[in-house]
Amino acid sequence: MEYRQLGRSGLRVSEISLGSWLTFGATVDVPATTEIVRAALDAGIQFFDTADVYASGAAEEALRTALAGVPRHHLVLATKAFFPMSENPNDRGLSRKHLFESVHASLRRLGTDYIDLHQCHRPDATVPIDETVRAYEDLIRQGKVLYWGVSEWDDRQIGEALRSADRRGADRPISSQPQYSILRRGIERRVLPLCAREGIGQIVWSPLAQGVLTGKYRPGERPAGTRAADPFQSRFMEAFLADDALGRVEQLRPIASDLGLTMAQLALAWCLRQDGVASVIV
Repeated sequence: MEYRQLGRSGLRVSEISLGSWLTFGATVDVPATTEIVRAALDAGIQFFDTADVYASGAAEEALRTALAGVPRHHLVLATKAFFPMSENPNDRGLSRKHLFESVHASLRRLGTDYIDLHQCHRPDATVPIDETVRAYEDLIRQGKVLYWGVSEWDDRQIGEALRSADRRGADRPISSQPQYSILRRGIERRVLPLCAREGIGQIVWSPLAQGVLTGKYRPGERPAGTRAADPFQSRFMEAFLADDALGRVEQLRPIASDLGLTMAQLALAWCLRQDGVASVIV
């Protein structure tokens, strides 16, 4: 396993990280979660990404169980906040109130004293960016969060966060977590150039296009036992299963074969060749 600097921060993360969306606490039980996590640790993965909203908190709890006994300082734990956690109008978004309460709840569920990287799961147009930046400034000073980042923010939103932090002399976000793959390249035009200039590292989610870039799906086929065959899990991947997308994937087979790689290895390596990418989440 190779390790990369996350942006201009001093934090080093494994270039392959393990995520938990749609899996831990939902479609993967705790014994299987533990088996997966231990296999990841054996492979040198020390960076684990989750979110409060994943399986309504159960993903964080499953990760705590799976990591039991692993020295805390050997791990980089990342989680997120934004999406509603209840019907309560304050139990969502990026307000100071919700960020503080979400962080405390995540600390309990993860069974840890601090979160290495806490991320804004989405931008929140209803909350002034200064309020969000100040909340992270206080959480970092209290030692509950070490670094903060964003997920699925565009270049304008990231720029506003940087300017707000600079005005206050506060900690800047060190990371961006965008969707990025051979089939989804929207960040290349504006987000990647901005982040390269400002020292923000990319933590890529869905680098395998939810499994499509492994090559296991062909036009008209949804093999039993796969994510595409599950109505719950496949609802976010329909665009990748269209015949034109699968046709583009087919064109990658000879490239992977000529390089002596699996389709999945080719897809991950393609993302990791980008200088700004620190880690890809599998």
